[in-house]
Amino acid sequence: MEEKKNCWEYMQCGREPGGSNADELGICPVTVAFLYDGINGGKIAGRFCWPVAGTFCNGNIQGIFAIKLKDCLKCPFFKIVAREEGKSFIFIK
Repeated sequence: MEEKKNCWEYMQCGREPGGSNADELGICPVTVAFLYDGINGGKIAGRFCWPVAGTFCNGNIQGIFAIKLKDCLKCPFFKIVAREEGKSFIFIK
């Protein structure tokens, strides 16, 4: 079985600390949202990125959860996490 990926690994955004785009685009808030560590089996908020404001999706910085939710629900990574976690999937905390 393949290891579960965190969003920055799947999306290859390079916004994790030390990542290829961190200096230019900044560190993604998902990579420092330690409150969400372990949710859906992720590192920090790596598999719980949708409720975190300031993520960089579709070339744009995303705002609060209520506004970005429609984009997140269409995101292939969101769908993968939901499928992999099945009944254990945590959508909101």
